[in-house]
Amino acid sequence: MKLAILDDYQGVALNSADWSQITSKADITVFRDHLHDEDLISERLKNFEIICAMRERTPFPRSLLLKLPNLKLLVSSGMRNLGIDVDAAKEKGIIVCGTKSGGRPTAELAWGLILGLARNIPKEDANVKNGRWQSSVGMGLEGKTLGIAGLGNLGKRMAEIGTAFKMNIIARSQNLTEERCIEVGAKLVTKNQLMQQSDIITIHLILSDRSRGTFGERELNRMKSSAYIINTSRGPIIDEEALINVLEKKIIAGAGIDVFSIEPLPEKNPFISLKNILLTPHLGYVEKENYFFYFKGYVDAVTAFLEGTPKNFISGY
Repeated sequence: MKLAILDDYQGVALNSADWSQITSKADITVFRDHLHDEDLISERLKNFEIICAMRERTPFPRSLLLKLPNLKLLVSSGMRNLGIDVDAAKEKGIIVCGTKSGGRPTAELAWGLILGLARNIPKEDANVKNGRWQSSVGMGLEGKTLGIAGLGNLGKRMAEIGTAFKMNIIARSQNLTEERCIEVGAKLVTKNQLMQQSDIITIHLILSDRSRGTFGERELNRMKSSAYIINTSRGPIIDEEALINVLEKKIIAGAGIDVFSIEPLPEKNPFISLKNILLTPHLGYVEKENYFFYFKGYVDAVTAFLEGTPKNFISGY
C-alpha cells in the first residue's frame, strides 16, 4: 500500500516513532510542504490508500474525500479533528482513526506568550544582542486579572497556573457553569465583564460556527488599553482584521498569537509588521513528548488496519 504523511514541517515524522513494522507492507512518502489548493491536494494524494494527517493542517472536507478514490484509512493526530468530514468518510467506507495527545504543551506555550509580552522578553533579548540595556518596564502578574475564554481541560490548566501566580481568575464561555468555575477557582462573568476586567485574556475555545468571530471589533474595543489577548486555540475565533486595527491604533497593549486563519502565515500578512504582537507558528502542540504520542499513534493505527483490526476510531466516527 501507499502511505502519505502530510505537513511534516520539521522533517521529524520518521524519526519520532518506529515505522519498521510498517515499511515491509507499505511504501511511505513524507511531504514537508503544505498545499492549500484542493485540486493540488487531490492530485498529490489520489493514489494513496493511507494518509496520516497532522492535526487540522490539511482539512478533509467531503469535496476532497470524493476526489481520493483509493483512500481506505485516514489517521489524524489527536482523537478529534473538526477538519475531517467524518460522515462523508463513512459513506465512502474510509476508516478514520486518531492518536493520543496531551493538552499540557498548549497551556505551557500560552504562558510563554503571556510572560514574553508582560516582561518584553523578545524585545529585550534583541536589545541585549544589539548592545542596548533595559529599554522597557514590564508588567507583573500578581494581583492582575486573568480572563479565560473556555474552561475545559486547557482552560483549567491555565487557571491553575494563574492561581500560582496569585492572579484573579475570571472565566466565560457560552455553556460555562458556576459549578465548573468554583471547581477550578474562577469567577463566572459575562462576556462584557471578561473584556473589560481582564488584564490578560487567553482563549481556549473549540472552533465552530458558534465560536467563529467571538472576539470582534466590539469586544476588542472594550478591553483595557493595558491589556493583552492570547490565542493558542484557532485563528478564526478572533476577527483578525479587528485585531490588527486595535493593535495598530494601540487600543490594547498587545497580543500573543499562535494560530491563524491561513497557515502557514503568508509573508505579507499585516501581523508581521506590528511591534506589539508576539507571533509563534502554531507551536501549541509541537513538543517532543506530544509528537511521540502522535507518531507512535500513527504506527499503531496503521498496523492495526493492516492486520484487519482497526482501532482508535476518531471522535464522531
